Amino acid sequence: MKFFFLFLMVILFVTAGATIGRAQDDTANLKFLVVKDYNGKPIRNASVVLHPVDPKGNQERGGYEVKTDVDGKTGFDGVPYGKLRIQVLATGYQTFGDDYNIDQPDMQITIRMKRPQGQYSIYSDQQNTKKDDKKDDKKEEPPPQKN
Repeated sequence: MKFFFLFLMVILFVTAGATIGRAQDDTANLKFLVVKDYNGKPIRNASVVLHPVDPKGNQERGGYEVKTDVDGKTGFDGVPYGKLRIQVLATGYQTFGDDYNIDQPDMQITIRMKRPQGQYSIYSDQQNTKKDDKKDDKKEEPPPQKN
């Protein structure tokens, strides 16, 4: 009986050790570099937000946020393998967002931030006209006065 109990404990420890070892192997160390698109210079203090994504492509709850340093670099260790939605926010730049498949132990991701673009509207040809210009050229006559 003692032999069986000892054998069972050894099996449990080996299984638990394999599970822990596998969990450590299934995480990645991510390094980010955030630069300006037009000249490649680093952007400091940009927010890099990491959201896990489920197999259906829906963003899961939780996530992490890290900030870039003066060289535009930041990192996050221990990210589980799988799909990850990465968003980058920096003052004066368009918000960046894309999904990445995390499948390597060490990954370097460079993000090129763009300046905001002009907005387009179906009403753009009417934005610069005055309110009076939109009316017909007809001038309303005052109603006739009664004597």
